[in-house]
Amino acid sequence: MRKKSLVGIAGLFLLTALTACGGSDTTTETSVVETTETTSANSTYPVTVGDLTLTTQPMRIISLSPTATEMLYAIGAGAQVVAVDDYSNFPADAVALGTALSGYEPNVEAIAGYTPDLVVVAYDAGGIVDQLKSLSIPVFMAAAATSFEDVYLQIEQLGALTGNLENAVLLSGQMQTDIAAAVAEVQLPTTPITYFHELDNTLYSATSNTFIGQVYGLFGLKNIADGVIDGNDYPQLSAEVIVKANPDIIFISHSETPEIVAARDGWGRLKAVTNNQVIALPADIPSRWGPRIVEFVRVIRDAIALVAANS
Repeated sequence: MRKKSLVGIAGLFLLTALTACGGSDTTTETSVVETTETTSANSTYPVTVGDLTLTTQPMRIISLSPTATEMLYAIGAGAQVVAVDDYSNFPADAVALGTALSGYEPNVEAIAGYTPDLVVVAYDAGGIVDQLKSLSIPVFMAAAATSFEDVYLQIEQLGALTGNLENAVLLSGQMQTDIAAAVAEVQLPTTPITYFHELDNTLYSATSNTFIGQVYGLFGLKNIADGVIDGNDYPQLSAEVIVKANPDIIFISHSETPEIVAARDGWGRLKAVTNNQVIALPADIPSRWGPRIVEFVRVIRDAIALVAANS
């Protein structure tokens, strides 16, 4: 696990250079972020991230991604956000905007009505990217992370685009420190701990190949969903498969309670049930790859400690 990402190092280098040189033109050699001409104490403009170039600091940002919303507020760009989608339920300041735009079926007219100078999306729903570009509205694609590197990089890219690079670098660094500390606090048993991550009450799960699976992989846990359906990283397991696997821990990432799960037919003898190791995960956090992923990691840490206490 890294301590500074490429864009983070570049950002800190630029900040130092600009302070020392009084804001002279500077160009990075990284392919992730290119900068010239200082117009902000925290970033330089024009700034390029991928194929998006912003000539000035965006002050009317729309987020159509709950994860991006959390990232924007966490890096200090909240005051620049004018609208969010209807699933952006954190932090409270984002909810207080009362905008509730659709991220799944985005309406280009509704979005344009806020006169945004940057729109952040997680995927190209309904061809919204080209629609916005046709109106000369800049769009940044903050796609779902497939690794921790993606998480840290995306935070820092948003920092560079919004003029909050220093805060973004500090945040990504703190996340890495906190996650490493949580993992270091765990002493795993010689026999691997098995788990089932339940996405919903129809028993869909996620394999170790997913970002969710990688979070558990930090602790060396064994996923009972691996290999159940070849080529499917989000398989639907049968109750029979789960009972046969008899996982040590069951993690629930939906609205049902551990008591409801424990009361299912045939589940009463599962190790996870008899040892009270059915764990309700914090709402929304496992499905997002933002700053609160640290909370997810700490819940796993505490669950492992519970297994050790019961063994």
